[in-house]
Amino acid sequence: MNLGVLSSGSNGNALVVEHEGQCIFFDAGLSGCEHLKRMQQAGFGAPCPLGLFVSHEHGDHSRGAGVLARKWKVPVFSTKGTFFGSGFNRQNLPAGSERFENGDTINLGPFRVTSFRISHDAIDPTGFVVEAGGARVGIATDMGEAGPLVLSMLSGCDGLVLEFNHDLEMLWDGPYPWPLKQRISSGLGHLSNDDAAALLGRIAHGGLKVCVLAHLSQENNTPELALESARRVTGDRFALVAGSRHYALPMIQIVQEVFL
Repeated sequence: MNLGVLSSGSNGNALVVEHEGQCIFFDAGLSGCEHLKRMQQAGFGAPCPLGLFVSHEHGDHSRGAGVLARKWKVPVFSTKGTFFGSGFNRQNLPAGSERFENGDTINLGPFRVTSFRISHDAIDPTGFVVEAGGARVGIATDMGEAGPLVLSMLSGCDGLVLEFNHDLEMLWDGPYPWPLKQRISSGLGHLSNDDAAALLGRIAHGGLKVCVLAHLSQENNTPELALESARRVTGDRFALVAGSRHYALPMIQIVQEVFL
């Protein structure tokens, strides 16, 4: 299974997971042209897309969903809250588009996608665990806190895409107005570097290969600070890489460890 982090940040989020020539998209915060450009930039050839999963209705995750789905002729999957909050009910989405409930599992080609509720100031936001070829990737961004459900769902993954949104000192000392600072740091906002690192330390295990630090704030974080926070907790036990809003990361191969 291969993971592509095409864009990660408040101006647009987009992921792709590929296995044996087929793929599914997660979030669509880019234009159709930019999405295709970054897939090529990441090293994906011409995979066969099967569907698009949208985590919540905020524009940096959903604004390109209709265009992307129509371009590739794939169904869109989201919770009912995300479906109506994103205005998908007013768009001409491809046949097969489906509303699921958090906790549901959807089988799509070689992929098994399990959804779970996360804590964010959206109507019904979702994290995902996607499995294919024996490998397991957890995706959890845009969440203000990580409770027992998140901990349970992300445990045992071979790869992770996990929010490291802000450095607390930068946030408090930065230019944002006080109400926005409170919103970001609340349980319905975004994970700080320290909170995300603490979560990562709890779910790290011998089979974890890579964690992508996602949704870094441009104003209140730096890749160096996020990576430093993660390494303080995890050391060099597995690969750590910071996602970018400006370019796609090179395709990441996720392989399940085989013990004989």
